[in-house]
Amino acid sequence: MQGALALGTLSVIPEGAAEAIVKPTKKPILTIAHITDVHIHGKDNVPERAKKCLNETLKNKVDFILNGGDSIMDASYDNVTREMVTEQWAVWDGFIKNTTLDVYSCIGNHDPWWKAPAKTDEMYGIPYVVKRLKIPNRYYSFSRKGWHFIILDGNNKGTTLDPEQMEWLTKELDKLAPNTPVLLMSHFPMLSVTNIWAGGQHGDYKALKALFYKHKDKVKVCLSGHQHLLDKVWYNDVNYFCNGAMCGFWWGKGDKQSAAAYYYEETPPGYALLRLYADGSVENEYIPYHFEA
Repeated sequence: MQGALALGTLSVIPEGAAEAIVKPTKKPILTIAHITDVHIHGKDNVPERAKKCLNETLKNKVDFILNGGDSIMDASYDNVTREMVTEQWAVWDGFIKNTTLDVYSCIGNHDPWWKAPAKTDEMYGIPYVVKRLKIPNRYYSFSRKGWHFIILDGNNKGTTLDPEQMEWLTKELDKLAPNTPVLLMSHFPMLSVTNIWAGGQHGDYKALKALFYKHKDKVKVCLSGHQHLLDKVWYNDVNYFCNGAMCGFWWGKGDKQSAAAYYYEETPPGYALLRLYADGSVENEYIPYHFEA
């Protein structure tokens, strides 16, 4: 009787409703599309194939796009000419115009043209990529709905953050209020399983690990591409997501190590959806995309 009085007036609760009351559905405050390693170029019907993949991505209700770099096929090899670089960026421009969403990009190792006739050439190196990607700097930050996003440039000797950038990152984390959830993105993995057999990881991962541990109340996600391989590492309560390439095997059908057509090793072409929550938790869903040439 006392229990009935304490509960007040009793009502009949439909079957299954009690569970819904006890366990309310948690909704993300942000849903983000992560595309990386598009490696776009103008041959083999790649522009149209890339557009179809982007359109599939955009069928999901996302707030904005994070682009992980290697946006164009390649500007870094010795035989690349000015005309080739110009053409690839023109194709990229056409591709990214298929969305009106904000696109926050980082710089991949294949994006800069290092063989320009002189370092004073407007198309030489990183500054030209910053211009073409329409980003504020080679590294930068922004905030959305309580989450803070930090975009990094690992295109330095040893695949590291240069001293200037490391100092900036340290100050950037220091100035954030306690428990502010942070997502960092670099083209290169900061910690990766695939590094064991494929290399490609940040060379300064120990310094980054120590910095992230200092700010373990803040740093929640480290996002990357570069490997064309899919993996997830969880360490010191940080999720390291390396998502596969949109281009898969560089838009080709693959080789003897490809698990299926267009795969790079065991990873299919695709994109990822990240769901970010107010409590700092995150879900990373990689969605394979099956295309034909």
